[in-house]
Amino acid sequence: MLRISKRLEMIAGGVPTGSRLADIGSDHALLPVYLAQKKQIVKAVAGEVNLGPFQAASRQVRDSVLDQVIDVRHGNGLEVVEVGEIDVITIAGMGGALIADILEAGKDKLDGVQLLILQPNVGESNVRSWLIQQDWILINEQILEEDGKIYEILSAVPSHLSQVSNAMLYQERQLADGVTVNRELLLKLGPFLLDHPQEVWFQKWESELDKLAMIVQRLALSTLPESRIKELEYQKEIERIKEVLACLQKDKPSYN
Repeated sequence: MLRISKRLEMIAGGVPTGSRLADIGSDHALLPVYLAQKKQIVKAVAGEVNLGPFQAASRQVRDSVLDQVIDVRHGNGLEVVEVGEIDVITIAGMGGALIADILEAGKDKLDGVQLLILQPNVGESNVRSWLIQQDWILINEQILEEDGKIYEILSAVPSHLSQVSNAMLYQERQLADGVTVNRELLLKLGPFLLDHPQEVWFQKWESELDKLAMIVQRLALSTLPESRIKELEYQKEIERIKEVLACLQKDKPSYN
């Protein structure tokens, strides 16, 4: 059995048995090979836009003797699949803006797809925003740390397969001490992750606050009026996130 990272294992755990999978940006085709070896999928398309990774994925599939299950294809995003050919799509290990762009460019290929499992390295709010715009509904969010990096995994279904709506999911929430979490913050923090915050989630946002503070420091050095506006915007964002974290930290034992 192929050994894969904790990150890929967590993604694999969300793929239903019997799926027809498209893994976009498959690199060495590790995820589809692992799932095929476990007999968790009946078919897979491993898509890769870059020639080197495409060749590496082809070798991996060939060496694993899985050519009859996994079809490695060279192409950009979802252009490597046909409508109705697959029912689960995984896109992992790239920026959230790029994932959203891939989905937007290939949204005509999503007819019949029942599940998206998306793992952005950064820019998770871009993915959540795209899902809302295209009427896909988050059903789960997971977070983990591996090798000093923190990853979020977002799973979503088309609205007709969900019992909740995006309006419900991103409805403004009142926490203890009168702290309000609006739609904008939910897009950043994640509605499921906020409801069940883990230690790694707190670590991530403490780190993000440090990055935001550095941006504010740089803006403070500028004399441009636009910089003052941006500086105030970032300061308000920092304050809002700190309020949420402080509120949830008080209740943290009840979530673990």
